[in-house]
Amino acid sequence: MVDAHISDQWQSTHHDSVAISAKGLNLSLGGKVLLDDFNLEIRHGEVTALLGPNGAGKSTLLKVLCGELDAGGDIRIHNKNQAKWPAKALARYLAVLPQHSSLSFAFTAQEVVELGALPLDLPRADATATAAEMMEKTDVTTLADRLYPSLSGGEKQRVHFARILTQLSEANENAILMLDEPTSALDLAHQHKTLQLAQNMAKAGAAVIVVLHDLNLAAQYANRLIIVNNGKIQADGDAWHALEPSNIERVYGWPVTMTEHPVHKHPVIL
Repeated sequence: MVDAHISDQWQSTHHDSVAISAKGLNLSLGGKVLLDDFNLEIRHGEVTALLGPNGAGKSTLLKVLCGELDAGGDIRIHNKNQAKWPAKALARYLAVLPQHSSLSFAFTAQEVVELGALPLDLPRADATATAAEMMEKTDVTTLADRLYPSLSGGEKQRVHFARILTQLSEANENAILMLDEPTSALDLAHQHKTLQLAQNMAKAGAAVIVVLHDLNLAAQYANRLIIVNNGKIQADGDAWHALEPSNIERVYGWPVTMTEHPVHKHPVIL
């Protein structure tokens, strides 16, 4: 059931591919300019990778786009002013996986994942079934009865990924998925599985925004790569364009070489 605050007209006329539109964002923290008259559109059907040096403002930008931080400017989500979205209604369409999730209660992994169903008003049996499906996708089914505080960092990250997938389980092509360094604590296989899941959601119509430090993972899984630094976009395009060695050296201050992956044909940064 769609939230009463979201009109039938919005449901029937939402055909615009733009999920989030941000114009004229300005934000400084601790004397450092993180967003300087920043403009950005995030589209459905794409994985957009946010790249840049440490402290460039990538995570801050996600917090601004989802409403956790205020910044001067205009942000529209599904063509509706961000501030006019009721929190519960927006939670059905937009979910965020932060870098770190502070949860110290002795919940089981299954219970943590089921928290994602709270905005959906699902019957308990349906919430449990949906959570189980998402736990299988993120490879945490065997952790269901484990207490969350006892899990490793990577296991916690995958449990929270299952939670936000549960949260978006009814959003379909209107989903907006924000992932802040989702691979930071994961082993090699789970890094790729996580980004494959995000890629598959985008193919189904979702708008996916992912903060990454690994340029090669971004090149393999993102349709669009945006490099940010000094409050502005430094490069924006596909992997071959955005990761051009002169861009990387200018932004990161380190020389690199670009070659082609022998199998998948995406660029590889050496």
